[in-house]
Amino acid sequence: MTLDRLTDLSPDPGDVETAELVVTDDVLVKTFALGPGAELSPHEHDDSTNVFHVLQGTVTVIQDEEEEEIEAPGVVLHERGVVHGARNDTDEVVVFTASLCPLPS
Repeated sequence: MTLDRLTDLSPDPGDVETAELVVTDDVLVKTFALGPGAELSPHEHDDSTNVFHVLQGTVTVIQDEEEEEIEAPGVVLHERGVVHGARNDTDEVVVFTASLCPLPS
């Protein structure tokens, strides 16, 4: 059994790289790596709660009309139906996971 499923991602400036870490009947966990200047566009999940776990760097989290810088280690809750996204305003790569439960349809 492998407990550590985190993969090495190294996006170029402006790029976003992702990898699925866990996919089951009721949960999805993905890792996101944002290069400097990259953005995960604001979006919403009507039927899923989404939790960001910031693992590396400082990410600007967008939630509805608000933005806040979250440093690693950090956790951000996005309730169902809340518009959310992320942006890297730094010169370093930012890494976070996003956990969705239940699995979006």
